[in-house]
Amino acid sequence: MLSDDYGQDAVFVGWSVGIRGNRIMQKETIYLASDHAGCELKAAVCAHLTAAGYQIVDLGPDQGESVDYPDYGVKLALALKDDTTARGIAICGSGIGISIAVNRFSWVRAALVSTAEAASLSRQHNDANVLALGERLIDRALALTCVEAFLGTAFEGGRHQRRVDKLTAIGNDRLKLE
Repeated sequence: MLSDDYGQDAVFVGWSVGIRGNRIMQKETIYLASDHAGCELKAAVCAHLTAAGYQIVDLGPDQGESVDYPDYGVKLALALKDDTTARGIAICGSGIGISIAVNRFSWVRAALVSTAEAASLSRQHNDANVLALGERLIDRALALTCVEAFLGTAFEGGRHQRRVDKLTAIGNDRLKLE
């Protein structure tokens, strides 16, 4: 168990390295968070990504305990703050509440998706670093396809960089106003 600044525990699930040429390549870290309505899908995503060799940090909760999605959105956002290469996956019943919670932080660009194309475009055009899913609204197989599309797509940059920079500026301006 790892303890974070938000007073909650996180579970380190897996670690994987590969070798490319003479370099050792570590798969990126994926942070997972949900509320109680997203626990089953989170467990499936965790198992899928662990089998694929990703390093997973499960921010909770454990199955069965009733919790509030804003608390876990905050945990996910804080986990990503100092780890700019990591990505997150946020899950609640609809995906809406937890995506709103995690998007309250200027360094997060969360995309609630229900198709693999939307997951890819969220990375390609918006440089999203968090994928949000609604367990009650998406089939498990489709959710895993969305996860694969999200993690397998790079940010295109180019004309999209200007737009992402504007999103960042909006977040920074909001911090100055508060």
